[in-house]
Amino acid sequence: MLTMTMSIMHRVTGSALYFGMVLVACWLLAAASGAEQFNMVQSIYGSWIGRLILFGFTWALIHHMLGGLRHLVWDTGRGFELPTVEMMAKLNLAGSIVLTILLWIVAYVVR
Repeated sequence: MLTMTMSIMHRVTGSALYFGMVLVACWLLAAASGAEQFNMVQSIYGSWIGRLILFGFTWALIHHMLGGLRHLVWDTGRGFELPTVEMMAKLNLAGSIVLTILLWIVAYVVR
């Protein structure tokens, strides 16, 4: 059940990253357009809803990356034992949450 959920989440996060790249493109276009446009986009992304969306985008990016690494291990023919599959799914979920929080903490400390 968990592995099925993780498979679905891998697809969902892939789709979220596709649409999240629009945010990155808007930010880059604003940066290239001048200070006024860039400050406008920064104020939107800096709002509580903007930060929540960016937090979700960060989690989706890390979760999808860890899921990809899990699939890479499977591509080598390893990790198909049921306990290993379950452990990797749990590590993928826990790792994505922990790494996202750590990344945001580091970003706020450096900022």
